[in-house]
Amino acid sequence: FRIVATGGTSRALELANIPSVRVLKVKEGRPHIVDLIKDGEVQLVINTVSGKQAQKDSLSIRQETLLRNIPYYTTIEGARALVLALEKNQSQAGPRSLQELHRLLSEESGA
Repeated sequence: FRIVATGGTSRALELANIPSVRVLKVKEGRPHIVDLIKDGEVQLVINTVSGKQAQKDSLSIRQETLLRNIPYYTTIEGARALVLALEKNQSQAGPRSLQELHRLLSEESGA
């Protein structure tokens, strides 16, 4: 996988030794994340936001992902369930609901 991330997320990933490519936020100029989505360079979005301004700023990301049928996660829990599914290679285990994956993740982490 190739991860693209905006500034703060990119820095956090770097500190965790996870490589990413920094991309601009929409308000920072072009080319920005929505441009990448429109160009078909993004197949999955994890966009956790807090606060009204951040939610407003992410509207164009949400709209483009919906228009292009791109999976879109808005919570850390959802992203963790996704990672768990990828790690467990769900194609062999059959389909599972997000709720079931969340339960499995909670059991594995002891939460």
